[in-house]
Amino acid sequence: MTAILSQMDDHHYATYIETFTGTTDLVDFLMESFLLFKDLIGKHVYPSDWMAMIMVQNRVFLRAINTYADTMNQKFLTNDDFEEQLWNNYFHLAVAFITQESLQLQHFSPTKRNKILVKYGDMRRLIGFAIRDIWYKLGSHKICFIPGMVGPILEMTLIPEEELRRATIPIFFDMISCEHTQFGNFHKFENEIILKLDHEVEGGGGDERYMQLLETILLDCATEKSTLKPQVQHFVSLVKGLLTRLLDYRTVMSDDSRNNRMSCTVNLLNFYKDINREGMYIRYLYKLRDLHLEGENYTEAAYTLLLHSRLLKWSDDMCSPQFEFHGSQTQRQLKETLYDTIIDYFDKGKMWEEAITLCKELAEQYENEIFDYELLSKRLEKQAKFYENIMKILRPKPDYFAVGYYGQGYPPFLRNKVFIHRGKEYERREDFQNQLMSQFPSSVRLNTTTMPGEDIKNSPLQYIQCFTVQPVLEIPPRLKNKPVPDQIINFYKSNYVQRFHYSRPVRKGPVDPNNEFVSMWIERTTFTTVYKLPGILRWFEATDIKHTTLSPLENAIETMESTNEKILTMINQYQADWSLPINPLSMLLNGIVDPAVMGGFAKYEKAFFTDEYTQQHSEDRDKLLRLKDLIAWQIPLLGGGISLHGKRVTDDLRPFHERMEECFKQLKKKVEKEYGVRELPDLDERKSTRPRSMLRSFRQSIISISSLQGSECGTPTKSHADRDIPESPNSWSSTLPRSSGSVSVSIGEESVVTVGDAEVRLRKSKKKKKRSSMIFITEERERTSTLDCKRLSKKQEFRSDTNLSEPNNENVPLTHANSRSLPAITGLSLSVAGGAEEVDAAKTKRDSKTMSASGTSDRTADRRSKGVINLLFKSKSSRSEDPKPSDAAKDPKNHF
Repeated sequence: MTAILSQMDDHHYATYIETFTGTTDLVDFLMESFLLFKDLIGKHVYPSDWMAMIMVQNRVFLRAINTYADTMNQKFLTNDDFEEQLWNNYFHLAVAFITQESLQLQHFSPTKRNKILVKYGDMRRLIGFAIRDIWYKLGSHKICFIPGMVGPILEMTLIPEEELRRATIPIFFDMISCEHTQFGNFHKFENEIILKLDHEVEGGGGDERYMQLLETILLDCATEKSTLKPQVQHFVSLVKGLLTRLLDYRTVMSDDSRNNRMSCTVNLLNFYKDINREGMYIRYLYKLRDLHLEGENYTEAAYTLLLHSRLLKWSDDMCSPQFEFHGSQTQRQLKETLYDTIIDYFDKGKMWEEAITLCKELAEQYENEIFDYELLSKRLEKQAKFYENIMKILRPKPDYFAVGYYGQGYPPFLRNKVFIHRGKEYERREDFQNQLMSQFPSSVRLNTTTMPGEDIKNSPLQYIQCFTVQPVLEIPPRLKNKPVPDQIINFYKSNYVQRFHYSRPVRKGPVDPNNEFVSMWIERTTFTTVYKLPGILRWFEATDIKHTTLSPLENAIETMESTNEKILTMINQYQADWSLPINPLSMLLNGIVDPAVMGGFAKYEKAFFTDEYTQQHSEDRDKLLRLKDLIAWQIPLLGGGISLHGKRVTDDLRPFHERMEECFKQLKKKVEKEYGVRELPDLDERKSTRPRSMLRSFRQSIISISSLQGSECGTPTKSHADRDIPESPNSWSSTLPRSSGSVSVSIGEESVVTVGDAEVRLRKSKKKKKRSSMIFITEERERTSTLDCKRLSKKQEFRSDTNLSEPNNENVPLTHANSRSLPAITGLSLSVAGGAEEVDAAKTKRDSKTMSASGTSDRTADRRSKGVINLLFKSKSSRSEDPKPSDAAKDPKNHF
């Protein structure tokens, strides 16, 4: 056939076509010829290295196609004789011809390319110009080929041949004009070009030059039509943004760096979500999921699938066409299947809190919608196991690293940006940094933590900066003012975090060689990520970076808060697990109480508690009071730790313990004389058999009070609305008038009064007065509170922070703005007693008591009394009469 066609001239073609007497026969012949040509072009009749035969065939076919196109122009272009299917076949044949591999000259060597051009010319231009000319001849029939011909024309314009692109890209504007004239918009064209552009660029088509030509040509064409110009400008901006992301994605898909592939995938995810292209959005969701599973990032894979599940409803409607790859399923079936997979991923990632949320939603469906109690039973068993895991299984805290990519050598999605990375379990900074450097072997590592200058940012090289940052705890509102176990609080210290601190010590002013704290300032950088971590990636960009400076006094306050928190945490750990080795507790306590080891807080006293400092820094009066209050509260904490240490110490370490006790007595006498007395609550095992953490109840009172702004020796004032004493449903009420610092709380028949005027009035009477220790919540109220919590949990909505929604800029306010590590749950006020006379009178009885609620050495009893809940403390009133002591206070066992 090729030989026969090559022998035919124009006369032969004309004579043969005239032999068809009817229109139908001619149409059938042309359509069959087009299909045959397309089949022969696509199936590679000759081997790929038979270039001469392939080019001869192409030259023969091209002449035949152009001849048949002339015939179609003459016989089948008018309205009465227009054959839509015939023209459609012609366009698809022409595009298949122009895009065949054997004509892509850019892939050949220069010598081979020149030989082909000399002998055959660039046949792509010839057929491309023919397609352009025929398109413009279609007139009103163009609308029949929109959006069907958008993909083939796009494929043709992506060929990297400048003249061909300039000739064919204007067809797009003609399509836009045609559809806009017909329907008032060009949504079909826009949707089709976005869909096809994604597939074509991922397959290797397109480049930066194509993006520039497309923008220039379309905008130039739009200048002639003012009504279309704004819409065309928006369309060009849309396509340009998509092309930029697609080209980045195609570039990194061949890289070894899985992180870069994930970043580009998420960029496309965000883009398709913003322009409401759900099908493409889901397509890239599963690509991202697969990348996470390759790296065993199960938590991130779960969050990724969660985005798909949120597009579905609990209904029996059939899934949309974009969900076809899951088979014929209802939305309920698909959502339930996704939830099962997501829960398994969360379980592997030890994110049981998220798994529980999904279990509750499934349980709600099983119980109230489909009434499948068997599935409900299995789901509740799984949910119960997750609760148990939270309390019993150790979850190591991941480290977080700030990584800056500086220099023009990086791709645009990394260039001169800072990201916060979530490390894996037990991953050290050195290992993380080495892995990072392996992804960018030509990069230069910056050994400083300060932001680089413009010279580095504009450099053609690549620079990497990496250092560890500390996550800032944000307590969920549902946990505030509640006695929360440490296992729960510790989870939030490194999860659902969006702000991160990096602190760097600097010296200002004259340096005192004997006391470095006087000139020790802290430069703090706060990074805020665009989404919370963990999320659909192990890293997010830090979009907000702020720099602040902490004075030496503020630094001292933070250090004291951190020290007190360490003591509290360790006490709780040793109460919960008697098998822990005693050495860490010994080192912590001895380092604080023995001046020969660490010097304690004596250097703070020399640095800040002087008349000279007070006169020079009158504005720091409240901060000085806070620091004194923290020092005072450290004494009962140390006492509790030493008491616990005494029960655990072995005989060979008994002399060490006695030495530590002696040092503590001297320290206690000094601190209580200068800063007043602080008392820990008694621990009572009679009110509850459930093991409770002393830390969780004590932290909500002591730590929050000591860190309140404007407090006087630990007595809180109502400076923020969220620091109000919470109201219980049926057992007690509270009032906090703004006009004064006094707090009055009534609990049953008991009354607690805290006086907080200009200062706490210390007791001066030498007469020994028995202090009430605490008032426990009644069992009835405890049951009511538990039920209320459950109701709240049921009403809690499914988490909507998907990492692709609007970034959450609302931060849960902490009790103390400068606290980095304390989960300062706002609690009630404590008693504050002071005065040298009172100290001496109470010394004997107080020293005889320990942190434990039970005076016996029975360890079983000690385990049962490891914590208390909802403790309220009495302070001495300045009034002449004292409140009636509680029954708990009359028992000498309950008094320190």
